[in-house]
Amino acid sequence: MTGTAREIVLARPVVSLPIAADFTLVDRLLTPPEGEGWLKVRPLFLSLDPYIGARIRGRHMGERPAVPGESLPGFCVAEVEESRVPAFVAGDRVVVEAGWTDVAWVRSEDARSVSTDIAPSLHLSVLGMPGLTAWAGMTQLAKTGAGDVLTVNAAAGTVGGVAGQIAKNLGGHAIGIAGGPGKCALVVDRYGFDACADYRRDDWERQLASAVGDGSTIHFENVGAGQLAVGIRMLKLYGRVVLCGLADHYHADVGPALTAIGPIVGKRAQVFGLVVYDFYSRWAEWTALAEPWVKAGRLTIAEDIGEGLEAAPRQIERLMRGENVGKTLVRIER
Repeated sequence: MTGTAREIVLARPVVSLPIAADFTLVDRLLTPPEGEGWLKVRPLFLSLDPYIGARIRGRHMGERPAVPGESLPGFCVAEVEESRVPAFVAGDRVVVEAGWTDVAWVRSEDARSVSTDIAPSLHLSVLGMPGLTAWAGMTQLAKTGAGDVLTVNAAAGTVGGVAGQIAKNLGGHAIGIAGGPGKCALVVDRYGFDACADYRRDDWERQLASAVGDGSTIHFENVGAGQLAVGIRMLKLYGRVVLCGLADHYHADVGPALTAIGPIVGKRAQVFGLVVYDFYSRWAEWTALAEPWVKAGRLTIAEDIGEGLEAAPRQIERLMRGENVGKTLVRIER
């Protein structure tokens, strides 16, 4: 039976930092596809992440720009309403890219089954791609363990926040870098970091050096060249650097400044480039470790939730401007 769906799409091509006016709400006919292997899903939450802005502009991993009127990228956690495959039944929860919509048909092979005994939004944050990213960088690349001292920027965000909590849960120390006293308080008081340096203060590098003491053993980079240079300076000899994100540069007209090779050589540092897609096949390893932490209150995240599908354009603009606090989500209501 043909139905209708409400969906947010581009109203015009995006050539700079995405803003709310770049998007529009449309009504679509929802025609059931033919054949087996399909799921009809009703999204509960939509995840908005920093990479989406670059992906829309065609500046992410070689992908083409998004076209006005087509479905937009971004994962949702959804409830299965109808299944044409034995592996799923109505009522199951899945994470899938379905567009910014309130109902969709998706291929079952594109859907990842998730547990129903955990708040659904967490499957897009600590248990979702941001959490997997932090786990991959911290445990598979940097090999964090007891006694490690981590510095991580964008620490109030999901990747940085989870990275620090992984360090703490595995017996290490976590020093965050975030913008503003509110975000620094979140990092320390809720996420349990040992300290947080406020990069909006003129003396933030001194704050960081004081918190690090004799030096860090791991630096996890989410922002860009300027803060990376500081992080490298704080390293002990033979420290590890994880290059995860370049938030300062995603929408710049030119690429990031080169980081001087000399300090890396002088620190005898190991430098790892992190692309989370390399670890998608190992998602179950992360959730097996993380779900008990979540249930025990040892892994948490603040949520910045927009209410209703119509909130998505404003939420993506707030995220792109750094106005969000914690994981940016849209709670979808029909």
